[in-house]
Amino acid sequence: MHVCLPRPDATAVASLGACPRVGFVVSKAVGNSVVRHRTVRRLRHLVADRLGGLPPAADVVVRALPPAARATSAELGAALDQALARAVTRRS
Repeated sequence: MHVCLPRPDATAVASLGACPRVGFVVSKAVGNSVVRHRTVRRLRHLVADRLGGLPPAADVVVRALPPAARATSAELGAALDQALARAVTRRS
């Protein structure tokens, strides 16, 4: 799983009281459309619980890799936590 936090105009957006935005990229390598949509739904649920820990003006892009389709929710959550922590640290 890869996560990046780009937002070059963060100071301007933060002053407006913006919330973090999250997008998902799940390619056909993950599986057929049913598997891809299920993966996005699972990731969306996990990210919703973690929005409070993100910088207010963050744009988060979550790219699911093929093993995400077979991962348990606990494994996806752990990978997401690790990727978000790495992205926030790299951004600071």
